[in-house]
Amino acid sequence: MTTDKTYDPVTFDIIQNALEAVADEMFVAQRKTSMSAIIYEVLDLSTSILDAKGEIAASGAGIPAFIGVLDKAIHGILKKFPLDEIRPGDVFASNDPYYGGVTHLNDMVLAAPVFAEDRLVAWVANIAHWNDVGGMVPGSMSSDATEIFQEGVRIPAVKLFDQGVENSAIFDILYVNTRLPDYLRGDLWAGIAGLRIGDRRVHELIDKYGADTFEAAVADFMELGETRARAALGKIRTGTYSFEEEQDTGQIHKVELTITDDEFIVDLRDNPAQAGSSNSSREGTEIAVQLAFKSFADPDAPGNGGFFRPLNIKTTPGTIFHVKEPGALGYYSEVEIRLFDMLLRALAHHFPGVVPAGNFASICGTVVGGPHPETGRHYTIVEPQVGGWGAWQGHDGPSGQFSGFHGETFNCPAEVAEARYGLAVDQLALNAGPGGEGQWRGGKGIDVHYRVRADHNFLSLGYTRSRIPPWGVDGGLDGSTNFVEVIRTDGTSEKFSFATNVEVNTGDVIRVVTANGGGYGDPKNRSEEDIARDLRNGYITPERAREIYGYEG
Repeated sequence: MTTDKTYDPVTFDIIQNALEAVADEMFVAQRKTSMSAIIYEVLDLSTSILDAKGEIAASGAGIPAFIGVLDKAIHGILKKFPLDEIRPGDVFASNDPYYGGVTHLNDMVLAAPVFAEDRLVAWVANIAHWNDVGGMVPGSMSSDATEIFQEGVRIPAVKLFDQGVENSAIFDILYVNTRLPDYLRGDLWAGIAGLRIGDRRVHELIDKYGADTFEAAVADFMELGETRARAALGKIRTGTYSFEEEQDTGQIHKVELTITDDEFIVDLRDNPAQAGSSNSSREGTEIAVQLAFKSFADPDAPGNGGFFRPLNIKTTPGTIFHVKEPGALGYYSEVEIRLFDMLLRALAHHFPGVVPAGNFASICGTVVGGPHPETGRHYTIVEPQVGGWGAWQGHDGPSGQFSGFHGETFNCPAEVAEARYGLAVDQLALNAGPGGEGQWRGGKGIDVHYRVRADHNFLSLGYTRSRIPPWGVDGGLDGSTNFVEVIRTDGTSEKFSFATNVEVNTGDVIRVVTANGGGYGDPKNRSEEDIARDLRNGYITPERAREIYGYEG
């Protein structure tokens, strides 16, 4: 680090660790005060401390793909507002992907500048999924949308507070554009509470160590991140590596990786045109690449702005990886997770032995709502789903986990779902269906049954890997697929992967099935002890065990 002043590295270490603790405290404050189970149970949020330029200095728990939003959101604010218009007491909000919101309109970013006297020294920020922000359908996520105007209220990096004074007009606009105003109000103020905790704690650090030392510690942490990234890059074989993968739709996604001594170049220019609501912003594509790069290069390094400096990402405006306004982005997550998964698969293809077999690799966003059977009040649930991860040499894949893209989050407990939502949970089990067998088998997905308790409810969803299953490795079998089955009271049923506003009524069952991960190694080499355990646990039927493993025990 170039400076005229000598700093104590121990003090730097204390400040850097303190910033991570502050981000975690912000996370806990927001979680504990939110109204919606998608936040306080599923943990569909993230928090971060950033430097004055909007680069991530430290991040809290939550969704990795969300943490990567927050630096880009601050860049959007700084692009819109001159520095002399950013003042102590300001709080900004943005959910618009075309103004730094990055993802889709359901995800609200809140950010506040931190000043030391008259100098901007840091930002505190968070992002959380709100259940409903208006738009053409309850839940605000429609696979039928073709323009962002259909997806809800757009908040284009505006001030919620101006020097500590509430801009009540913005609050009113938010409250009147949702079907769930009480929940939105609670989730909004929980986010503001998290910012206030972060602001207070960062000021305590500045008061204790001084603004210059604080900023120097942050810069040093960024340089550590970059040093770790370049060291990892130096261990990867240089060259250009191409890969393409068919998607459920029949489209082909393509990537060309070029690894040099000082750059990790990801070329995505040759990809399908944007269409419908399955598109990603340019910034969202950057996040998917950042997550794959970090997972592959150095999972234990600091995930700050410095670590991602060697990345060079190339896209073409107007494609699914670089949507142009006014393209819709409701199911952006399925585009980004497909890219994240494809990058890992490409790396697995060219650098074997590093990446496990394929996983269920979908957010599996499931939206159900309607009149509550006891109160008549409108409810909406938004649930991502867990699934099976791929096996790797010596290990079965983990079962019932969120994807690496979705990160440190949880499924909503059945007890909470039944108490808060208008549904009964008849079954919550691992997926006992076939798929993913091998010497080491893929992790199991889930098989969950929600029974509808009132008429005129609705179901919307967006699942990928619904046709093409997770891949097996070294003779292991491919996994299974993700889907939702609606079982009607008359015994008929329908299967869906993408759907909007499917009517469901009293007694109908919404069956959520997520994929088993891919297997690793020839199934004939699986140990009899492991096969017997799978049979005891109900992970495989005796008939399937005989067919795949030749097991007669």
